[in-house]
Amino acid sequence: MNQKNQLRKNPSRETCESIIRRILMTELTQNGKNRHFRKAADFMSYFESLYPASDALTKQVQRAVQSLHMPKDADGFFIVDKTAAQVEQEQCLGKLFADANVSLHPMEQVETVFLSVPSHMQELLLHTFEQSDLFAGQILTIVRTCNGLLIYTEDKKQLLSLLNRLINQQ
Repeated sequence: MNQKNQLRKNPSRETCESIIRRILMTELTQNGKNRHFRKAADFMSYFESLYPASDALTKQVQRAVQSLHMPKDADGFFIVDKTAAQVEQEQCLGKLFADANVSLHPMEQVETVFLSVPSHMQELLLHTFEQSDLFAGQILTIVRTCNGLLIYTEDKKQLLSLLNRLINQQ
């Protein structure tokens, strides 16, 4: 063995873990997600550029990957920034969102209208709004308050026109 190889011993498992995390975090930062690393062997070219290639180095890298307990995405790539439990929760929420046909409505585009309604009439009016074809597509959501109903809409002008027409009908 030459003197260079004696100075470059194999890294500890902890050192390998740290390097693997750093590699994956760099991958995540640069590409948004891991698109290159699925198994311990995928890290070997990096480790072999720093340490002499050997079966012991390969085993050390394999042990490090195993001890990190990293979950994998649907394509089999390691996920470095989440635990297996977090990935499972995310998948469960994704399925629930899909089953419930969840859609996102950024609040920057939503306007509010307050409808003053006595508390004893709020529930009936709320139910009527929910069932009404007249208000379909006009009301994003309604929140009961102590003095009335707070209505969130994406078209305030049209909703106000409709509400004013109904109020002035009395």
